[in-house]
Amino acid sequence: MASTTQEAKLTGLAAYLPGAVEARVETYKQVFEEHRHRVYALAFWMTDNELAAEEIMSATFCRAFASSIDPSSETVDRALMTELREIMAIGYLTLECASATEIHNVRGNTKRVHLERAVVQLPATERMIFLLHDVEAYDHARISRTIGVSEQESRHGLHQARLRLRELLASML
Repeated sequence: MASTTQEAKLTGLAAYLPGAVEARVETYKQVFEEHRHRVYALAFWMTDNELAAEEIMSATFCRAFASSIDPSSETVDRALMTELREIMAIGYLTLECASATEIHNVRGNTKRVHLERAVVQLPATERMIFLLHDVEAYDHARISRTIGVSEQESRHGLHQARLRLRELLASML
């Protein structure tokens, strides 16, 4: 019954303002096309599963479109974080790597598959900070707004993620 009422309202709106519904659909299409690759990539790196990433991406855009008529990239990011928080704990730093006692040269010998396996082994919050900063080029202020940590925690989490990645990559070589 609720869907029939909603359809009647939408049909009524479309009858009075035919361009309004089309404009909203076009806006949503534009937002989806602009952000879908980033949302899918982040969801995939966080879950390490293509099907789960597709489901998270769909739910993210549904949530973003329900919360705003003209969603911004930060609205989409908040929706993505909400979806990811339903399946994993994001927002709590858990890594505390010891200071490096030796230098591991992993730059020249690293294969992509090793880097991919190392990234998915990071704890969720540190992985998200690493991906947002080093892959998506977010600054720490935006990361802190997106994840809900302070800028200092964002910097610390990025440092810890990089240390752990070096350790993991060194053990794979």
